[in-house]
Amino acid sequence: MTAEKLFEPFDLGPNRLQNRVVMAPLTRSRADGNDTPKDMHVTYYGQRASAGLIIAEATQISNEGKGYAWTPGIYSDEQVAAWKKVTDNVHAEGGKIFLQLWHVGRISHPDLQDGGRLPVSASAVKPEGEAFTENGFKEIPTPRALETDELPRVVEDFVKASENAKKAGFDGVEVHSANGYLLDQFLQDGTNRREDAYGGSIENRMRFPLEVIDAVVKVWGADRVGVRISPGSGANDISESNPEELFTTYVKALNERGLAYLHVIEGLIWQDREKGTFDMDGLRALFDGAYMGNNEYTREVAIERVNSGKIDLACFGRPYIANPDLVERLALDAPMNEPDKDTFYGGDEKGYTDYPFLTDEERRTAKAA
Repeated sequence: MTAEKLFEPFDLGPNRLQNRVVMAPLTRSRADGNDTPKDMHVTYYGQRASAGLIIAEATQISNEGKGYAWTPGIYSDEQVAAWKKVTDNVHAEGGKIFLQLWHVGRISHPDLQDGGRLPVSASAVKPEGEAFTENGFKEIPTPRALETDELPRVVEDFVKASENAKKAGFDGVEVHSANGYLLDQFLQDGTNRREDAYGGSIENRMRFPLEVIDAVVKVWGADRVGVRISPGSGANDISESNPEELFTTYVKALNERGLAYLHVIEGLIWQDREKGTFDMDGLRALFDGAYMGNNEYTREVAIERVNSGKIDLACFGRPYIANPDLVERLALDAPMNEPDKDTFYGGDEKGYTDYPFLTDEERRTAKAA
């Protein structure tokens, strides 16, 4: 096989992708005060529509699911209408776009919640860390444990968000079950100390995440639903005493559902992807759908792993911030723009929609090299 396999079309369920390069969901904190995308979101995503698939930034299913200032939602008519402008533009540019459905659970702060309420979680276990609020970073408090009879209400919030994502014109959805957020908090025993049917054994701890995923599948169909996991990443102070058994069992359960893809954060998040001891290739063997690898991917790593069959789709995060034409730059092995870290979170179009595309001269130089 050749390096070009990364740039060949790929059938992701009913969605025909123009290549195997995926834009990762990237929190940029640029929604308005009502958690609604702006016109600059339309431009931003349209600029990056050459990706085989865009996974739009993590989007809270409800106000309760919010954990960061100025992140978008998908629970109001206003938000749906704003997202529809985004998807229309991506489609006009020939792209495909999924929405990542998000509930942060305990990784929040009363300043971000209606009425200043406490964040919720599987159990009342305080995480180390600070929340990003409109008034700066503040220590995350001990969350309130969700009551058993509240869980159907949260599932229904995922259902409503799924229905809204369909109204907004997305091509599918990704359920965020990673990075120490709510579904991950139910999965892992460092945060799940429950004594009801949703705690204790691995099967019990998987119950709520699987109820959410099954409910989303009823809205979209399994072939338009992906799930994101981050085994052993430690993100947001999450921990598990037996990660191999937990995630092996979880991935087997996900496989039974015929999902479109499994999106895996490989290694320790925001660090060297080779760190950590979790057998990611072993998980890949357990999942019959498309396997999407993510975490510090370079051109070389993506090409090697796609060509070898270790992954089907290569997901890029930060490179997409500064390189709207990332697919072309990867294909030509052209130089990359450097991202401005000061504009990653919050702000306006600066550092968002103003990164340059390759010039004709740069293209000619790359082709000649």
